[in-house]
Amino acid sequence: MTEQKNIILGREPYFKQATIYSNPQISPKACILYFHGGGLLYGSREDLPRLHINMFTDAGFLIIAFDYPLAPAAKLEFILSDVVGSINDYIQSCEKYCRVKLPYFLWGRSAGAYLCLLAAACEKVAQPPLGILSYYGYGFLDGNWFNMPSNYYCSLPSVSPSCLTALPPEIHATGDLDTHYSAYVYGRQSGTWKSLFYEGREKYFFLDYSLRTCNMLPCPLFCAHSINDTDVPYSEFLELCCKYNAQRFVASRDTHDFDRFEKDSVTLQLLQNSIEFMESHLDRQTVSHPKI
Repeated sequence: MTEQKNIILGREPYFKQATIYSNPQISPKACILYFHGGGLLYGSREDLPRLHINMFTDAGFLIIAFDYPLAPAAKLEFILSDVVGSINDYIQSCEKYCRVKLPYFLWGRSAGAYLCLLAAACEKVAQPPLGILSYYGYGFLDGNWFNMPSNYYCSLPSVSPSCLTALPPEIHATGDLDTHYSAYVYGRQSGTWKSLFYEGREKYFFLDYSLRTCNMLPCPLFCAHSINDTDVPYSEFLELCCKYNAQRFVASRDTHDFDRFEKDSVTLQLLQNSIEFMESHLDRQTVSHPKI
């Protein structure tokens, strides 16, 4: 049976928490540091489906889901710094989160996967993860899809830029769908999504906040994507996989976050493959670093 507890990580410049999921009946073999999706504009660390939590914790993985600051109140430089800080806090103060020091994996869904990939690539993490789980993530590798109006979002009712005035100006970590999602829709309809989380020259965006100049990640990569993803083009997934020789999981589905459908057999297979990926790299670590 999974247990859940929240811990406070800080109160300034925003109230920051982490949620820890564990199965007390199973000795954990590794931690998964999780970062949620939401286009950097909305979402919550508590968005994980119960199936995901139960399967990972029953397999002996402790999950730590972190807050991070949301745009447009926070810009990408601050957001990434906060994510790197969370990872380093686990590495350097693991007793805050679990009883024994455990190796770790990074796991993100959508924007959270993007942040995990950037954090691993920026070489500011004190110790690289054993691997990264990227569920429908991206690295702004393919074309210019993120700077253009999205065909899918343009098929939805038009959203006015006035929706941005409803967002809180102070740094915050949780963005409810009823208050924040419209900002994402507006950004994707107007082709201004990037401007909501990044202010600066295009050149430095690609240098510092895309994976275009990163030729190698410090760990293995597992990538999952649906063929007809409505948010992130399938071509972006292919670029990501080819660039880093990732283990691939392809879903024949028409949605972005296809794994939210817990009764879908594809979701079950995705989670099983994710567990196998992590266990294989735990086994390799044991072979490389035998216990004395």
